[in-house]
Amino acid sequence: MADAKNYFIHATAAERYARGRPDLHPAIVRRICEVTGRPRFASALDVGCGTGLSTRAIASVADRVVGIDASPEMLRLATSGPGIAYQQARAESLPFADWSFDLINVGLAFHWFVPEAFLREARRALRDDGWLVIYNSGFLGQLHGDDDFAQWHRSVYLARYPTPPRPPADVTDEFVRPFGFALVKKETHDQEIPMSSDQFVGYLLTQSNVIAVVEQGSERLKDVAQFIIQGVAPFFGGQTRILKWQSHIDYLRVCG
Repeated sequence: MADAKNYFIHATAAERYARGRPDLHPAIVRRICEVTGRPRFASALDVGCGTGLSTRAIASVADRVVGIDASPEMLRLATSGPGIAYQQARAESLPFADWSFDLINVGLAFHWFVPEAFLREARRALRDDGWLVIYNSGFLGQLHGDDDFAQWHRSVYLARYPTPPRPPADVTDEFVRPFGFALVKKETHDQEIPMSSDQFVGYLLTQSNVIAVVEQGSERLKDVAQFIIQGVAPFFGGQTRILKWQSHIDYLRVCG
């Protein structure tokens, strides 16, 4: 399988990402501890860490965590903390010794990997009692109490800025077994996030569909931003509104 295009390697995209992404990770990390039955991990690896939101969440339940990302621009904006280190590296070639971690986390990034190569590396780097958790979170296009917003999001916003093609990323037990993993649990996890219109516009400007048109020169960022600002303004009315995200979480354990 060919490498997926990295939409987040551009400096301006990384800067928008650092400012605009809602922090969905702490609630997911709490679920990781509940499902695995482990309140803490000795060492963890956060693959595709971006600007470090997920890494900082994992640091709350790990003695040591390393965040890696292929984008130096993302890592430049990652904020550190106790027990956190960052390193530029690809998911398909982890620069760590065998059996280095008891948790590997992948948040909002697996669909950009070459999955077979990553799973081989993850199994090599995990201890024999280790866990691999893969999750993807997406905005559901819903504004609490306003059905018209969903119509705008689907028929106006996504019609103009469709999601770029990406490799399939469904995790099944049949697929992961040859790489030494068992799929223990799949679940969805919903979160409702209060946002102002400015915060929501900032989030949409971090999405890969917007990055694709801006960084490739199809449209100027300020024109995209103005289009979105005008589109969402009637739904917010200058107030904070509740928007819904959903995460799909796969819990894999080393086996065999």
